[in-house]
Amino acid sequence: MSSLPPCPKCGSEYTYEDNAMYICPECAHEWSENAGTETAEQEFVVKDAHGTVLQDGDNVTVIKDLKVKGSSSVIKVGTKVKIIRLIDGDHNIDCKIDGIGAMQLKSEFVKKA
Repeated sequence: MSSLPPCPKCGSEYTYEDNAMYICPECAHEWSENAGTETAEQEFVVKDAHGTVLQDGDNVTVIKDLKVKGSSSVIKVGTKVKIIRLIDGDHNIDCKIDGIGAMQLKSEFVKKA
């Protein structure tokens, strides 16, 4: 039986191999055999409209009126959004906006407060 490396994120020894990737069933972290874990996490950088790096838990302000798809409401300029969560994808900010609810925003339409 071959010895697989422990998960670099949580240290679990129950990792398994799927093609060229190692996967941890406890924290769902995936990494490749030849790539370091630090480079994979550092590649995901989200910047606001002014180039400031955003992090989970930051507060941001909307810099442009944004129409809400499927609704007649609009997110006005200057709307403050508290405690954002960064996600991967086109709309890379997940948040809750007072009066509207859960939303996903593009980082190019916000600035760090």
